[in-house]
Amino acid sequence: MVAKHSDSQVSADLPETAEDAVCDILCVHHEVVDKYAEHLITLDRANSLAELFKTLGDPTRIRIMDVLSKAEFCVCDLAELLGLSQSATSHQLRVLRNNDLVKYRREGKMVYYSMHDSHVSELYRQGLEHIDEG
Repeated sequence: MVAKHSDSQVSADLPETAEDAVCDILCVHHEVVDKYAEHLITLDRANSLAELFKTLGDPTRIRIMDVLSKAEFCVCDLAELLGLSQSATSHQLRVLRNNDLVKYRREGKMVYYSMHDSHVSELYRQGLEHIDEG
């Protein structure tokens, strides 16, 4: 059982059960709801963001992002570094490219990949920072 303070606040040092993590009564604070209703993310933007996070939800793609956060790499070097076939590497790069997470440039017969822009690099860096804090 979770210890409760006299003011019905759950003690911060004891874990809650799923049942404890909801309000005990129904009480909608309309002034709060009204204040933020106009600023709620649209369904289209929420779907796009969910797609972005789904794309990042693959360990192989995360490893590719990790490599590209350090430097630009050609497909051959990426495949060798990650222990993947060139075909598998190309497939994952295509998924990342279709979601504007990486970009490429062609130099003769070689194709080099890098992070799409500073926003992507920052998203990756902050994600790592977040998991390292926990």
